[in-house]
Amino acid sequence: MSSDVVINCQRVGKAFQLYKHRNDQLMQTLFGRWKQYYYPHWVLRDISFEVQRGECWGIIGRNGTGKTTLLQLICGISQPTHGNVEVSGRVAPILALGAGFDQELTGRENAMIGGAVLGLRRKEILARLDSIEAFADIGEFFGQPLKMYSSGMQARLAFAVCAHADADILIVDEALAVGDATFSKKCDDYIRKFAARGTILVVSHDLQTLELLCDHIIWIEDGRVAACGRPAEVTAAYRHAFGIPSTFRAAQARAIG
Repeated sequence: MSSDVVINCQRVGKAFQLYKHRNDQLMQTLFGRWKQYYYPHWVLRDISFEVQRGECWGIIGRNGTGKTTLLQLICGISQPTHGNVEVSGRVAPILALGAGFDQELTGRENAMIGGAVLGLRRKEILARLDSIEAFADIGEFFGQPLKMYSSGMQARLAFAVCAHADADILIVDEALAVGDATFSKKCDDYIRKFAARGTILVVSHDLQTLELLCDHIIWIEDGRVAACGRPAEVTAAYRHAFGIPSTFRAAQARAIG
């Protein structure tokens, strides 16, 4: 992989094993060497693209088309059924927020674990704890067990940890809300600042923001690449395919006029 390529996906496919009967999974474990007891459900098929260092890529598509699964493959959370995924650099995956947290541990303790998972040394995490606490802005709950947190507070903590990981690549799944409007703006500001120095891969339904932020957009439809290229061209094709009004373009035209 070229030193300038930080994410390289080549003919990537992902299938999940689905079982029709309750005991089929056990049968697959015991006798799968001789007989297949599941049927594959293909979520992604033959996905290929390269992301250069410093680029921002957007991923669009309808719900259930495989966008989040693709991010999970790139983050190493899941492995492809076929094809290759190569990633160069430290990744901060802002998806499945808080999925690895321990509900019995405090926010501070979970921040330590989360930082370690993202590749930070203990002394590095300790030096950033105050900043993580300030970014999350959850007050005295930072020292309380996570089982006392709301889902929004857990998301704040997870985003705050990712924001302090010194990552080379930021992976963002917009499908996960991260709190109230004030905190969402803080997250948006962080993502925009990161875009000036690092590589970003973001899933979003906000076509207007992607047109402004991204260098390239890839459109996933039924697990395959429907289009890949310049943001304006891909979003225009996507809007046309599903009858989405181009309010952003219309607003621009009115402003110019």
